[in-house]
Amino acid sequence: MQTEDTDTEREGENRSPLPEMQHNIYQEQLRYNEGGVIDMLEYLVLYESRSGNTKKLAAAIFSNLPGNSKDLIDITTDKSIPEAKVYFIGFWVNRGTCSMEVSDFISDLGGKSIALFGTCGMGDSPDYYKAIESSVNAWIESDNDYLGAFICQGKMPRKVREKYEAMRNTENEAQMNLYIRNFDEALTHPDSLDIEHAKVFTQKCLKKLNEMDN
Repeated sequence: MQTEDTDTEREGENRSPLPEMQHNIYQEQLRYNEGGVIDMLEYLVLYESRSGNTKKLAAAIFSNLPGNSKDLIDITTDKSIPEAKVYFIGFWVNRGTCSMEVSDFISDLGGKSIALFGTCGMGDSPDYYKAIESSVNAWIESDNDYLGAFICQGKMPRKVREKYEAMRNTENEAQMNLYIRNFDEALTHPDSLDIEHAKVFTQKCLKKLNEMDN
């Protein structure tokens, strides 16, 4: 079963910008050593999110990374994106893959360790998730170390359900009902279990990095 994978409108626009501003100032200070030279970050969690689905995973991953040499950045930012040794790159899925902005960024990386994470409308579909992973990690150049991917279900815009309802007829009723049921099940995702799975994924990536260093 296929469905349209997308995130909803951006959330939290009325949230106070002060905590985020303080975070950005702190991270800017961390990037400079005593000689005024920009230090390379140990970890960078970079994401693209339309509704906050993928952003939730990004925040969970970021909080589980050790130390202070790390940052959490929306890839659509107008600011320059710092360099890092390890990248966790998040995306929302549209028609089975990531956006060109994400794929272009991935393809430009060399000599890095890269992990992927994302959200899509389809739930409980391991084979589909593997196909998404294959589509996105194909952009990773061979001189990078690939750490793996975590993908889970995310809620979709109301207009997607309305489209399924409008398309439903006597010939495709069973299929459209499956799509509508999947839409309804996605409304609570990413849920607390998805967040815990994202944290476990992060720990697995850190373990791989440690094994590579040893």
